[in-house]
Amino acid sequence: MDKVYEILEQKNILKESEGAQIVDLEEKGLGACIIKKSDGTSIYVTRDLAAIRYRAKKYNFDKCLYVVAYEQALHFRQLFEVANYLDIPEKCKHGLKHVQYGMTRLSTGKMSTREGNVIKVKDLLQEAINRVDKIIQEKNPDMENSMQQAKKVGIGAVIFHNLSNNIIKDQVFDWDNVLNFQGETGPYIQYTYVRTKSVIEKAGYIPKIEEINTEKLLDEYSQNIIKLIYSFQDILLQVVSKDEPSILARYLLDLAKAFSSFYNENKIIVEDKELQNARIYLTHSVGKVLNIGASLLGIKMPEKM
Repeated sequence: MDKVYEILEQKNILKESEGAQIVDLEEKGLGACIIKKSDGTSIYVTRDLAAIRYRAKKYNFDKCLYVVAYEQALHFRQLFEVANYLDIPEKCKHGLKHVQYGMTRLSTGKMSTREGNVIKVKDLLQEAINRVDKIIQEKNPDMENSMQQAKKVGIGAVIFHNLSNNIIKDQVFDWDNVLNFQGETGPYIQYTYVRTKSVIEKAGYIPKIEEINTEKLLDEYSQNIIKLIYSFQDILLQVVSKDEPSILARYLLDLAKAFSSFYNENKIIVEDKELQNARIYLTHSVGKVLNIGASLLGIKMPEKM
């Protein structure tokens, strides 16, 4: 932090205001950015500036994303403006970005520290795991390693709920929606993945791509899946360029729905060997893309549900 003070002093941009050291950003419409308080102590901006210098020198980054609630927008606008005076590469200055996200509230209202209705993340995740384990015990009491599966589904459900809507939007957390196995949820994605695994296990093999006659996949349900799989790379590029994980989450929902329609309309294990090979390989491809996509969101796939 001392080096930050030194740089800003050398560039003559520090001004004194009521005993504090500030950078005047009025011309930018950002008011005054306090760098050092009147008692000589630092504030968040000073520490963040020091951190930017450290990261630029250590990582020489192209992008440095700050994933912080939109309530801190002014802080980051001021921070990035002052960072232009630091002794770091221009690409690092241009790579600073505040990825804003909305607030989460309970169905009963906004969470508040004063009112004592704040939920700790670790407690939220444990509650999700416990609720899923209870569902498993009711529907499949003989499942092996049920708690391990419940952990994957429960945590996955919370992650997917957070990332499935536009990141900037406020959202309401409701258990019935989060853990709905039939809705637009993480468990639905995971259930579809498990279904693809079940089909492969029943078939007992995965054909080689060279053995696939694509003319057997001209029906609309197969074509819908193929088009979605073909667009997977473009989806990932959009996620990176826009810093918007909901694009991937919504894509995985579309793929899961497309497979569900395909599964309901087409028998996969059939007498026609070419047709069976084509449909098995398509099923295998769906499972693979769902697994890769979910892992990029931080979601682990269960083996059974």
